[in-house]
Amino acid sequence: MQHFRFSLIVTVLCLAAAFYWGGLVGAFIAIILGILEVSLSFDNAVVNASILKRMDERWQQYFLTWGVLIAVFGMRLLFPIVIVAVATGIDFIGVANMALQDPETYAKHLTDAHVQIAAFGGMFLLMVFFSFIFDEGKELHWLGALEKKLASFGKLESIEVILALSLLLVLQNWLPQHIRLEALVSGVAGLILYVTVDSLSALFEDEEESEEMADVLKKGSIMSFLYLEVLDASFSFDGVIGAFAITKDVVIIMLGLAIGAMFVRSLTVFLVRQGTLEQYVFLEHGAHYAIGSLAAIMLMSMKHEIPEVITGLIGALFIALSIYSSIRYNKQQYSS
Repeated sequence: MQHFRFSLIVTVLCLAAAFYWGGLVGAFIAIILGILEVSLSFDNAVVNASILKRMDERWQQYFLTWGVLIAVFGMRLLFPIVIVAVATGIDFIGVANMALQDPETYAKHLTDAHVQIAAFGGMFLLMVFFSFIFDEGKELHWLGALEKKLASFGKLESIEVILALSLLLVLQNWLPQHIRLEALVSGVAGLILYVTVDSLSALFEDEEESEEMADVLKKGSIMSFLYLEVLDASFSFDGVIGAFAITKDVVIIMLGLAIGAMFVRSLTVFLVRQGTLEQYVFLEHGAHYAIGSLAAIMLMSMKHEIPEVITGLIGALFIALSIYSSIRYNKQQYSS
């Protein structure tokens, strides 16, 4: 329980604030939002853990503390306000007042920006998925010969970018004419952000050993930290919009999602410290397939509305199957 102690403290504080702001109903809704956030983001925690285990302990702690502040106040409160401000041309303070005083209108503006959000987040997550699938250095393959064959395509330079951009060009043709350009620009922005952060991480991680290695590793941890924050943001977009289906109160939404975000991060650290990824060898595979399905759902949602329960069920199915496969694999290894 020591890994979740800070999460429990944050939960108590958030529930107290939710009760003060919205009474028992507000506190109850915050609990529901927290549970939904955790259930929909377990795959996020697994992928985060695969990155976090490469970071030193200090940056792991930053991820659990400062990273939470960025995730909660930055990604789940301030960033949606920025999106509405850019989409409507209203200044930041005006949108913030709208969120507090006229949440119905604020929610409508945020929902109207769904295409741009889905294109940006969907393309970023799609690149995360493609980078894993086309990793030719991956030695263990969950889907056997099929996954091994896909990994071999990683020899083709920039295959992930080529496929992602091709898919975006096809998808934007299905959209109404007046939003095609916005979807295309947002999607390309998501791809550029992924390539930028990933390239900077590789720059620091691939340096040869020298007396400045400690500084190189520190810089690598910084870039990994930024990568995790962007990944979390991509996961949070649809969660923020979906939360308005439960309540229009932005304060309750922020508090509820804060509870969920804190537990997801604690779960990430728990997976790293307990060596869960080493024990369940296909868990990372399942999480990346869940991310691939989420990316596909986000991109399809530009045209069709897809219930969040479908996203959650698909993600849970991939995670459950990967755990089952890991147990079978371990038994086979032990028996041999």
